[in-house]
Amino acid sequence: MIVMPKGLRAAGLLLVSPTLLAAQPDSSRADSVRVSVGAYVDSYIAWDDGRPRTLDRNYTTQPARHAEFNVNLAFVEATLQGPRLRGRLALQAGTSVQSNYAAEPRVGAISGGDLARTLQEATIGVAVHPRVWIDGGVYFSYIGLEGWISRDNPTYTRSLIADYTPYYLSGAKVTWQATRTVTAQVHVINGWQNISETNRDKAVGTRLDWQPRDDVLVGWGMFVGNEQPDSAPAQLRVLNQVLGRWRRGPWELSAVFDGGRQARVDRGADWWTGSTVIARRALRPTVHASARLEHLFDRGQVLVRTDAPGGFRTSGGSMGLDVRPQPRLLWRSEVRALRSRDAIWPRDGAPRGARSNWLAVTSLALTL
Repeated sequence: MIVMPKGLRAAGLLLVSPTLLAAQPDSSRADSVRVSVGAYVDSYIAWDDGRPRTLDRNYTTQPARHAEFNVNLAFVEATLQGPRLRGRLALQAGTSVQSNYAAEPRVGAISGGDLARTLQEATIGVAVHPRVWIDGGVYFSYIGLEGWISRDNPTYTRSLIADYTPYYLSGAKVTWQATRTVTAQVHVINGWQNISETNRDKAVGTRLDWQPRDDVLVGWGMFVGNEQPDSAPAQLRVLNQVLGRWRRGPWELSAVFDGGRQARVDRGADWWTGSTVIARRALRPTVHASARLEHLFDRGQVLVRTDAPGGFRTSGGSMGLDVRPQPRLLWRSEVRALRSRDAIWPRDGAPRGARSNWLAVTSLALTL
């Protein structure tokens, strides 16, 4: 047996080890994940011409209070991202949270809004194929183009159809990147924006996006589910939605069109329609202007409950200006006007309410 000197053995290992490493798969790199933490605070003050006595504003989630300095949304988050694993945990508070989660069901003694409103997202995802992900937990909704976090939307206030379709869901989803330009999703969820269940049924949702270029997006979404408690007859709810977004130079244009149907207990069905068109333009790299037109007609009061026999039939528009003095700081101001067929808007000193409502709001948000 030939014994090599210690120095030669070390040199040999240095020469051979790169070859051995190259021949072995880098499992640490394939399984590596990155965890990042962050926080967000959105403060505001709004003026509602109805001057509600309780300061609570009707038919909206944000801004939800009148003539009061307050926090619209604040959250802390931890995000995990890797080649085959992803997830996010975010805990939240604010007046928009109080408003949006007020209808969270409470069935039993250990679930309901007290827990649900603190969880903005609590989700984990696994890649079962390079083009297929399965995610589960509490996560942001697939419906529409306007999301829950105000800084990510083209306008500060939300469209009516955004406020009356789900912002969050609880369940599981499969996302398939079918081609470079086509993405498909299938969701199995508890129901229409609820973490706690209302019945023994589950709802199903789908989303199909076609993005031929980075600046063009066309999509279609659907929701099917029964939202009645087990103690009441089932009433199937169906939503179909078509959406699109186009960007070119300083311009961004987005549009969403909704059509919904819910079966009646007796016979027939109640229908609703909604739409929003938003234009946004960069005036400077740090200054953007926006304008919006919208409507929501819900005579059967499937989504919006009013005291008027004609239900909720409202149209309106808004104009806004955004200024970003620093990369992490965003100052947004907006004026919004809405008009309804019936006098559904509370007005201080007017017992029958009013047909119109206008709002002015300014907000300062910080991203960490």
